Amino acid sequence: MSDPQNKGLVEVFTGSGRGKTSAALGIVLRAVGHGLRVFIVHFMKGDYPYGEQKSLANLPNVTVFRCGQISFVDPKNVEEVDRKEARKGLEAARDALKSGKYDLVVLDEINVAAAWKLIELDDVLKLIEEKPADVTLILTGRYADTRIVKAADLVTEMVAIKHPFDNGVDARPGFDY
Repeated sequence: MSDPQNKGLVEVFTGSGRGKTSAALGIVLRAVGHGLRVFIVHFMKGDYPYGEQKSLANLPNVTVFRCGQISFVDPKNVEEVDRKEARKGLEAARDALKSGKYDLVVLDEINVAAAWKLIELDDVLKLIEEKPADVTLILTGRYADTRIVKAADLVTEMVAIKHPFDNGVDARPGFDY
């Protein structure tokens, strides 16, 4: 019988509220603190100077794969380059899961990429299904499909109750990106 403490789970952080990526990265910090090996795919985040990417580069046992353009994706006018970049991210995630090199794989903003048809939802579900039993997989982003929610072991929905943006406060470096 396998040790339930070493079972890899599927965790989803979704919803309209802030904190989905932050929650996943908090788990990354915990994992690194215990010597676990981590692979992160940032979907739709390209070369934009997100603060977490600078910090992650300094952590041991963390590999980061970024895909996407520096500009934001327009869900009503998705470009082929956006789909191509997202497919690269999905393939990197698949390779990481199969490699046996990682204990935790984080797919940041994959729910949005699937909802906006940058990648096929069925491909995401297949990735979840093929996940090795001892690897934890975290999927973040708004719009988590009900089938992803059903396949997950843990789902947390961040609910927007109040946000400074509503009062004209723009995103702040170091706090919001």
